Amino acid sequence: MADITLLDGSIGQELVQRSGDRATPLWSTRVMIDYPDLVGDVHAEYFRRGATIATTNTYAVHRSRLVRVGMEDQMDSLIDTAVSQAEKAREGAEGRIAGSLGPLLASYRPDLKPDPDEAAERYSEIVRKMADRVDLFLIETVSSLQEAEGALRGTQGCGKPVWLALTVMDEDGTHLRSGEALADIIPVIERFDVEAVLINCSRPEAIPAALAIVSEAGRPFGAYANGFTRISEGFLKDAPTVDALEQRKDLGPEAYAEHAMTWIAQGATIVGGCCEVGPDHIETLAQNLRNAGHRIV
Repeated sequence: MADITLLDGSIGQELVQRSGDRATPLWSTRVMIDYPDLVGDVHAEYFRRGATIATTNTYAVHRSRLVRVGMEDQMDSLIDTAVSQAEKAREGAEGRIAGSLGPLLASYRPDLKPDPDEAAERYSEIVRKMADRVDLFLIETVSSLQEAEGALRGTQGCGKPVWLALTVMDEDGTHLRSGEALADIIPVIERFDVEAVLINCSRPEAIPAALAIVSEAGRPFGAYANGFTRISEGFLKDAPTVDALEQRKDLGPEAYAEHAMTWIAQGATIVGGCCEVGPDHIETLAQNLRNAGHRIV
């Protein structure tokens, strides 16, 4: 049996749903502005349900995103709020805080191709603001080799472990959403000494093929899938809102746990959930892990 790190589930989607407000292009950042304590409530619930990692609500807190809505000057306060809420939730609980680093411009949009040098500067700015308060950095939903390059450059010298999470094509887990072969990420992982490599925000059915590839990197590996039917064309437009995406009806807690346990059988030691995978899913997964004799760490 193995020691398994259990990530939390969806943060952004969970916040939008709990707020009851209409989704905006600012996504969970808007919710955090309006209801900051709701962020801490979500983190605390995931800890109660069995997660050992709280992922900060900083996925979309980027200067390049905030400037579009005239909120660039609020970046520091938003980062502070996000980290403070994770810290508050961790009080009295055993767990770590992962500083989330999402795509600079948009999710699932490798066509936007942010310049690696500029991307490194943007990521480095955020990393410096969080480095003293998080246990590790989690680069999320990376859809191309170029995105990976820029983000990893931005975390160099941060003094904290860096985990890289990649998103693959809905129907082909052997390729990034850019169409590039997933196997081509291995030299990048080695060059930047990534501590762990994950597959995230992808259909759970696509993940086994992806894990078979990233396991060759010789690092701890794992996955946290989403619960969308697919990434729709409507969401791939500029400044989309999450209501352009449809939640699956066939991926309840037990069904999701079955997928995750197959990843464990492949050797994964880090699992959790992404968009539309909530607290009930994480609790059921925790129960399945314990029933199988694994230790959640």
